[in-house]
Amino acid sequence: MTSSIGIVGAGQFAGVFAKLFAAHPGISDIYFTDLIRERADAQSTSAGAAGTFDSFEAMLDSDVDAVAIFTQRWTHGPLVLQALRAGKHVYSAVPMAISEEEIAHIIDAVRETGLTYMMGETSYYNPATVFARKKNAEGAFGRIFYAEGDYVHDMDLGFYDAYQYSGGEQWKRTASYPPMLYPTHSVGGVIGATGSHAISVSCIGVRDERGDGVFDREISMFANDFSNASALFELAGGGSMRINEFRRVGYPSHLRESRFRYFGTEASFEQLALVSVWQDRHTVTDISDQLETQATMDSDDPMLADVAPALRDAFISGMAAVHDAGRLPVEFRGLPNGHEGSHHFLVDDFVTAINTGTLPPVNAWEAARYTLPGIVAHQSALRGGERLPVPDFGDAPAELLRPVLRESAK
Repeated sequence: MTSSIGIVGAGQFAGVFAKLFAAHPGISDIYFTDLIRERADAQSTSAGAAGTFDSFEAMLDSDVDAVAIFTQRWTHGPLVLQALRAGKHVYSAVPMAISEEEIAHIIDAVRETGLTYMMGETSYYNPATVFARKKNAEGAFGRIFYAEGDYVHDMDLGFYDAYQYSGGEQWKRTASYPPMLYPTHSVGGVIGATGSHAISVSCIGVRDERGDGVFDREISMFANDFSNASALFELAGGGSMRINEFRRVGYPSHLRESRFRYFGTEASFEQLALVSVWQDRHTVTDISDQLETQATMDSDDPMLADVAPALRDAFISGMAAVHDAGRLPVEFRGLPNGHEGSHHFLVDDFVTAINTGTLPPVNAWEAARYTLPGIVAHQSALRGGERLPVPDFGDAPAELLRPVLRESAK
């Protein structure tokens, strides 16, 4: 069985993923649409797509089977819901949405329609998460009672350029996007390895002092002046999770922007920018070589011409030793990868899900557990760190088919 897919938003990431969708044996045709028609046309030509649509609505009125949404992060919720209600399977870039109400509507639509929804969270496939998930399944940690997820990406390392590319003349209004409304690269690595979920949070926001119009409440479309935020979550079943979302930070985010730590009663695992270690009460083992990724293309490839040099590592980093490349289509061999090997797995898991009727790993219920904690954390920060409950939508209903066991670890 094969499916057709329409790509919504012909920006920087869309072109990379389009090549993977086009190469996948489970995809018959790909299409593009973008508010800037020239970008859709250019991406369509580059990817060898079947064509373009004049609008998102025209794409939804067509017979394409699925859509992949790569638009600005605050637009995902309404677009996803519109696509599901139009009868399309949906792949969505992160985050899932920016409010609890939007998340609830998406979950209702998935339940009612039986369609596939998958959030494209890279940290689920991050080598550290894959390693920790495997160790946790083996019981090697004992009980994980504390974990940390950091998304440390300084604005000066490519984000200014990215927001200008997507936001036009008013880019400073959108570059002020609240850090905790983009939490999935940090939360996903913890929840994706432990299988738990957050039930309460206290968060501290750090107000920006750069004074360049970014993170300025008077300019921000989100009335946001937090550039950094730290949250402590209580987890279901006991234990805690600390999450950092930093946008002003002296750290080499081009080397490792998402990093994780897990502490269990029997063993622990910690990451820094270049070093990863597995530890128990007696020994420390350097496992950096198991998590190190290899570039899949040159950083000066013409395909990356519109991407800021400081962001290009994220577009080219391939798999690590802990990944199981053998479970992927042979057609992906030699194609660009990115975000520490995650892109190939993201595309394959979504295509497999829509063609077989199985749940993808980061389905709507899992995506809610990666996204909603940050939404509530931001509210906590606005209220001076007040501890707030984090709602949970539960596991995917039993009547839905469970995921095929296709772990991305050796």
